[in-house]
Amino acid sequence: MTLQTITPADLLVKPYDLIKRQTFVLASGSFAEGRFNTMVIGWGFLGSMWNKPCAIVPVRPTRYTFDFIDQAPDFTLCAFPEAYKEDVLYLGTHSGRDEDKLSRTRLTPQASQVVSAPSFAEAELVIECKKIYWVDLDPSRFLDPTIKRNYLANDYHRMYYGEMLVVRAEPKFIGA
Repeated sequence: MTLQTITPADLLVKPYDLIKRQTFVLASGSFAEGRFNTMVIGWGFLGSMWNKPCAIVPVRPTRYTFDFIDQAPDFTLCAFPEAYKEDVLYLGTHSGRDEDKLSRTRLTPQASQVVSAPSFAEAELVIECKKIYWVDLDPSRFLDPTIKRNYLANDYHRMYYGEMLVVRAEPKFIGA
């Protein structure tokens, strides 16, 4: 796909819809070295923090992607057209620890513009982020006891804050 490079301020999305519709893929690691992994994210944030355009992504320490994002300086977030929903769902239901899951999809990893993590040729939205902060969720600080239900295995997320360095998008994601 031919995407237009825009500023994060020009990105026009409904973040809740984008993240919850199960087509948002996080990739981290090194494309050049062929050492990276992907996962589907169903939680996260897009917005502003410390006067920087940021994406905040939670990753459980039990996920294979955890070691990649923990050691890498950056990550990408990619959204895909509906035509690739089955491919994205495959990424979300299989672990790269057990198989080369990308080889079972129609998705094509490619070098990103400025970060080491890959993006995808089929993506309709690519956000390249530099990690600037992380924090582990502390269950003693949950004010709503129902949150604990999301952590039956006590595998509390690590939240990664990424400064959006490059945003490339199809026209439907570009504000006027």
